[in-house]
Amino acid sequence: MKKGKQVTANDVAKLAGVSSSTVSRVISDSPRISKATKMRVLKCMDELGYYPNANARSLAIKKTGTIGIIIPTTSEDYFSNPFFTESLRGIIKGASNSGYDLLVSTNTEKDEELKIIQKFIKGSKVDGIILMTSKVDDECIKYLKDIDFPFSLIGSTNNGDKETNQVDNDNYQAAYELTKHIINNGRKRISMIVGDVDLIVSKERVKGYKNALIESNISFNEDLLFSGSFDEKTGYDYANQISKIKPLPDGLIVADDLVAFGAVKAFQNIGINIPNDIEVASFNNSVFAKHSNIPLTSVDINAIELGKEAMNLLVEAIKNGVRGERLLIPYTIYKRESTRR
Repeated sequence: MKKGKQVTANDVAKLAGVSSSTVSRVISDSPRISKATKMRVLKCMDELGYYPNANARSLAIKKTGTIGIIIPTTSEDYFSNPFFTESLRGIIKGASNSGYDLLVSTNTEKDEELKIIQKFIKGSKVDGIILMTSKVDDECIKYLKDIDFPFSLIGSTNNGDKETNQVDNDNYQAAYELTKHIINNGRKRISMIVGDVDLIVSKERVKGYKNALIESNISFNEDLLFSGSFDEKTGYDYANQISKIKPLPDGLIVADDLVAFGAVKAFQNIGINIPNDIEVASFNNSVFAKHSNIPLTSVDINAIELGKEAMNLLVEAIKNGVRGERLLIPYTIYKRESTRR
């Protein structure tokens, strides 16, 4: 190596015959790297005169005592959605029990999550990260795995992922059972409003909905499936569209109580009777479900428990190098007046 040339982690990786992510894991003293590989990388670092920068060393020390919480950055006010406030309550409870403080992302620019994560990590602000949603081919998850930075996910990743700590419900089965409940009430033309179609949770719920229809000899109709934001306006606008479909759907599955609340308001304004004309069922079992003018049938996903266990898993990742742990939190369907019981 010529004198004066700055040595990089890539140079070390090339000499040691490993990936740059392996070099990063050696720097952070990851327990997942074998002793032999660790010694070979360290020898190459010494031979090349490579010294990790201050940020890399701080990652190895992990003494900030703070956890970063990544709230999805969109135009929506996620704090108005009970799921996020309830799951944050669980995270706070877990953090309190383990002695960590929390740093919540506050950026509101759309799709800025990765930049926020990089800012947290490069600024040595956090010991670990909790992601509150997951997308297909999620760039945040890929980045955190590549640098082997401790994180956990409220949600699920693609099948076969053995490196991501994740806490979730069985969203496929929940949507399947919710749809079956409406079908068993004699409904045959069932619509669905899901959230962002790029989210894993949305894809799993659509699968459950479709299979419940197909197993009941009801054809899936693409025109009865709607996607949008997790807010009241989405439900209100789509309900107005659904009301114009002929014949009118006699059932509706909604991805979130806040969205369902908007849909119910629209139906009532139009004069569509719930549940006689259309049954409505939703997810999250929030205050909107329990205290709506027409109490909503809803799936309680135990958001507080999701948050608490995500925090507990992250602590295990930080302290003991745990990776690839998957926890499934039970759900409960509460049947109320919006569907015939």
